[in-house]
Amino acid sequence: MKYLVTGATGSLGKLIVERLLEIIPASQLAVSVRDVEKALDLVEKGVDVRFGNFDQPASLEKAFAGVERLLIISTTGENRLAHQKAAVEAAQKASVKYIGYTSVANAHNASSEFNDHYETEQFIKATNLPHTFLRNNWYVENEAISMQAVMQGTPWVNAIGSAKVGWAARKDYAHAAANVLTQKGHEFKTYELSGELLTTHELAKIVESVIGKEVIVQDVDIDEFGKILAADGMPTEYLDLMKNMQSALRSGMLEVESNELEQILGRKLQPLAKVIEQLLKK
Repeated sequence: MKYLVTGATGSLGKLIVERLLEIIPASQLAVSVRDVEKALDLVEKGVDVRFGNFDQPASLEKAFAGVERLLIISTTGENRLAHQKAAVEAAQKASVKYIGYTSVANAHNASSEFNDHYETEQFIKATNLPHTFLRNNWYVENEAISMQAVMQGTPWVNAIGSAKVGWAARKDYAHAAANVLTQKGHEFKTYELSGELLTTHELAKIVESVIGKEVIVQDVDIDEFGKILAADGMPTEYLDLMKNMQSALRSGMLEVESNELEQILGRKLQPLAKVIEQLLKK
């Protein structure tokens, strides 16, 4: 059996590969990366490192050759849908037998900033290949900048109002992906993977318990949020993207209550307080 993970040098990909190497022999694992030089540590561990660039579909077909079970980690940027369609088409041409895909929570009801995930799911379904959609909620690590700011006494700027989010550790999502890729019985399933649903104010209380001082949450609307980012020096080309993402969260898109993440892991999720403590030590 040959497994392959795309984007293996990214934040999520690294953790998935790390977990896979605890489950399967390195000789059964391949990865596709844009920069092979960044994956030399994996070569040393016996992983089959292959060049694969989502902007070069032919490279993906070559990278996926001989692979039976493929995990496509969703890409970022405005070309995400085109990139992911290219990967799925390459998988078909390479005769891959199974595709796992890291999607987003509530993808079928996603806003315009996230609907390319659902379109990718539909494209994979149309292949009739066995597949699994891992609809990840939100990584608590995404809030690192806000947490580090409050450590310096700056208010936590909250633009999502009272909407709830299913924050969990990136490592938990990664371990779930590794389990699904290597286990049978997940074919043709869609999983909503989430931690406990919390508001920003509730998450801030957990941060308070970790750092031992009050965390002030500053509630703002989306326009004010954009002004704050601009004042902090965020490039104009990213402002609309960040505002639209916050609007999606504010709409309640991530309010998906589910225990499927723990079910796949076969254990409890890492406590957020512990994850936050480790995060703030970095």
